[in-house]
Amino acid sequence: MSTAPGVTPPRLLIWWRAIRPATLWAGAAPVMVGTGLAQRHGVSQALPALVALLGALLIQVGCNLVNDYSDFISGADDGERLGPARAAQKGWLSVEELKRGALVSLGLAGLTGVYLTYVAGWPILVLGLLSLLCAVAYTAGPFPLAYLGLGDVFVLLFFGFGAVGGTYYVQAQRLPLELLGWGWSVGVLATAILVVNNLRDRVGDALVNKRTLAVRFGATATRLQYSALTLSAFIWPALCGAWLPLALTPVALLLCVQVWRLDGGALNPLLGRTALLELAFCLLSAGALAWPR
Repeated sequence: MSTAPGVTPPRLLIWWRAIRPATLWAGAAPVMVGTGLAQRHGVSQALPALVALLGALLIQVGCNLVNDYSDFISGADDGERLGPARAAQKGWLSVEELKRGALVSLGLAGLTGVYLTYVAGWPILVLGLLSLLCAVAYTAGPFPLAYLGLGDVFVLLFFGFGAVGGTYYVQAQRLPLELLGWGWSVGVLATAILVVNNLRDRVGDALVNKRTLAVRFGATATRLQYSALTLSAFIWPALCGAWLPLALTPVALLLCVQVWRLDGGALNPLLGRTALLELAFCLLSAGALAWPR
């Protein structure tokens, strides 16, 4: 939904845009895969899985609000922004409102962590605290991860290995080795979403010293990174015989072609398509895992 220039959207719509609903799949998708694997092993539990999903979504929302706040303060979000409008950039929300929204979201995520810690013990407490810390440190604090070129590592670790493994662990209290394969597959697709964002914004990011990998290594290396990440997601399902997600291989190839042809604001649709690819991949992977053999 778009808003005419100079017109302030309704308050509810402003907050809806601020939480970036299109990005929430990155929080929900790994929970699907972790739960699908738990179902395969006969250890799935509905309530811990649902609470893990809620916690993942709340952390994603909190991270998005912190990102909006921090990028506005640093100057990364200005009038020349190529991506969708941000609430602080447009003056729709104050930085104080964004901070309060982030605190509420992350605080509620912490409450889900209390329950999950009760269910699964101290490993989930450690994972939860690290997740909350990195949600803030991603673009805020004295050493923001995204500004140091570490955002890709953060997304792979927490939206891949951490989220898939954590979801499984709260249901089974153990970690089978195959979680490494599924954590990689989910994590690289989540990271590919970030890579498109960084490719699009590399010129503006360089001006405010946001040293993403796209800024450090340039457009060609970033397009190679996107292609490698996107296609490597399909290696593990092929190795373990989970055939359903492999049906998306032609879609992934098409997106890899597009990332080489598009640049600047024209990359915005590719951002959404990559998020949809991750969602579809995780839905099909969860179905392949949960489906009786």
